[in-house]
Amino acid sequence: MNDPALSSLFVPFEDGSLTLPEAGGTLFLRARAGNGFAREHAAQISCVQSFKPDADALLHEGFTVLPAPQAGGTWPLVLVLPPRQRDEARALFAEAIRAATPGGLVVAAVTNAEGARTAEADLGQLSPISGSVSKHKSRVFWTRIDPDGLDTARLDAAIERDQPREVVPGFRSRPGLFAFDHVDTGSALLAAALPADLSGRGADLGAGWGYLAAAVLAQAPGVAVLDLYEAEARALDLARANLADVAGTLGFHWLDVTRGLPSSGYDFIVMNPPFHERREDRADIGQAFIRAAAAALRPGGRLYMVANRHLPYEATLTEAFAAIKPLADASGYKVIEATAKPAAKLKPAAHKGGRDKGRGKGRDGKGRDESGDKDRGGRTGGKRR
Repeated sequence: MNDPALSSLFVPFEDGSLTLPEAGGTLFLRARAGNGFAREHAAQISCVQSFKPDADALLHEGFTVLPAPQAGGTWPLVLVLPPRQRDEARALFAEAIRAATPGGLVVAAVTNAEGARTAEADLGQLSPISGSVSKHKSRVFWTRIDPDGLDTARLDAAIERDQPREVVPGFRSRPGLFAFDHVDTGSALLAAALPADLSGRGADLGAGWGYLAAAVLAQAPGVAVLDLYEAEARALDLARANLADVAGTLGFHWLDVTRGLPSSGYDFIVMNPPFHERREDRADIGQAFIRAAAAALRPGGRLYMVANRHLPYEATLTEAFAAIKPLADASGYKVIEATAKPAAKLKPAAHKGGRDKGRGKGRDGKGRDESGDKDRGGRTGGKRR
């Protein structure tokens, strides 16, 4: 996948306008793989990436990767690829400034289509812009950190806007996750359609901040174990907190579901799979979720999923399952029950696309709906819910 923001981020270093510090001197927030210059200097760059497919791709290229920044570190250079959700992006700029050494640089890049000028102005409100370059239909801009000139109250306020908050009774979420400030319509429809006889071992694929998992446990007392799989670590952390007081054995797994699940033999699986990655339509992600579910269910196990009505999932479901049955159709969404094939008819799972398509790597999580204002507009790794 072409990544113009990533390409533009390294233009000032490639042309000599800026210089990478020696080994261990660069922090890269929301890092992404796929840039040759960065790959050549992997030993000098410490990456932070909470979205598992992107983290896996960085590890494959030889980078050191953490899902969240380590507390207390300071860096001569902090690189940033900010998300589209504005409160989340402003908080990331403030965190980058806080992580930079006095006199250090914070360098960010955004595509023009995703609001490069606005992002540059937002960073400039926190620390004056020192330079900028337009390239690859994007803009890279930077600021040199003067601690005496920083407005600490403004930095604190920017970070506070991205903190978890209660969005519906009993559930906390935060900007940048899929449907971060409400229960999305599709998930609510699926929760209402779930049967009360679910029991045994179950899984929630692309669990987001835990709404569907909580619905399963509330409606089906026979469930003994429920594993939550989520690609966005920020969402998974909230799911863990939101379900802390719920009875039952829960597992929380930071995982790219399109790569398949580490466990099998599930009695049932629920999911509201993503079908976007950033702004690109990716129905193949949802199709990979379906195949992963089919491979992880016991023979005769049941899948319950919701999707936008227009998405072409029926052929994949028919191929992967013994039977499919529509349960609900409302508000542009469809809820489907699928029954796993008997053991003799099961075929070995084969990876078909998933998040690898065109990227050499494996979102909401549900990734994120980085716009933060549409139910299904960006169901990508976390839903990033």
